[in-house]
Amino acid sequence: MTPIHAPGLLITLTGFALVLGPLVFIHELGHYLAGRLFGVRADVFSIGFGKELLGWTDRRGTRWKLSVLPLGGYVQFAGDSNAAGQPSAEWLALPASERAQTLQGRPLWQRALIVLAGPVTNLLVAVLIIAGFALAYGTWVEPPVIGRVEAGSVAQKSGLRVGDRIVSLNGTAIDRFQSIGLIVSTHPGEHMDIVLDRGGRRIPVGLVSAVKVQSDQFGNTQAIGFLGVGPASVEHRPVGPIGALAEGVGRTRDIIGMTVTGIQQIVTGRRDARELGGPIKIARYSGEQLVSGWQNFVSFIALISINLGFVNLLPIPVLDGGHLMLFAIEAIRRKPVSQRGLELAFGTGLALVVALMLFVTFNDAGSLKLFGG
Repeated sequence: MTPIHAPGLLITLTGFALVLGPLVFIHELGHYLAGRLFGVRADVFSIGFGKELLGWTDRRGTRWKLSVLPLGGYVQFAGDSNAAGQPSAEWLALPASERAQTLQGRPLWQRALIVLAGPVTNLLVAVLIIAGFALAYGTWVEPPVIGRVEAGSVAQKSGLRVGDRIVSLNGTAIDRFQSIGLIVSTHPGEHMDIVLDRGGRRIPVGLVSAVKVQSDQFGNTQAIGFLGVGPASVEHRPVGPIGALAEGVGRTRDIIGMTVTGIQQIVTGRRDARELGGPIKIARYSGEQLVSGWQNFVSFIALISINLGFVNLLPIPVLDGGHLMLFAIEAIRRKPVSQRGLELAFGTGLALVVALMLFVTFNDAGSLKLFGG
């Protein structure tokens, strides 16, 4: 495939805004609506951080605003005056009726649901996007039966044959051929355990996947695992609403699984840490997908929404998952975490997040050609 020129700076920034802006809004809207459900008053709903660029105050007293640094957003609930969510002296002095409208004044399970609502909303949006495509265009059904084995491939050298049904791969049950590609592609050059059904006999096979460098139309390359097999049959089927929703849930689950695998590989040194990307890389890919057509662009939004939801669920203080972890500790101890413990947790979490952002930004800058270059 002959690489084409990357989109220019204006298209890149436009794509980035069209991806990140709505997804941040949706994430924060999840928190906001959950808070509203439990009677918690929201003081601020901000897209971006820092100085306010524009905004308005609604009849409930919530300040809706767009701020100067667009890399995220937040909802500040009444009484939520610090990152650790600890009640201040001013909060303690409030009448009971007013404290009940604050985040700290709600039961632990309600606070947990308010925090959980943001990432869950991102995941639900991705499920609905994928389900919408399945409902509109149907789905491809590929039984996990081998119909083609490439000459000289890893599959041929390992004894895989046409007609073999792949029952499991690395301990994961396989019910469709597409799952084989998803699993193998994320394990380039790694040992894999396969169980085949050949004429009613179960045959275990161990092999090492080949490494294949894949390139897209913009010249982006990625090393993926490769066996050299193809499906025996491919059938296109229309799906109804229930089937489409199941497809959305299944695909979202698969993408989360691939993300977890990628993180494990980076942590254990099996994958280059330079593959981690941050805002610059997301911006570049946003522009590329924007010029690739609306379907590719919307699919990319679903992918980023899944990753945004997943990352926010990581048990790192300052992220939603960190708050949930502290809530779980509070539930087990039957009392809040001490102020000193919260300060230590949030300080460590903030340092970790800042270090990670600096690292991925450095990665992005190192791999970045000039926009349009």
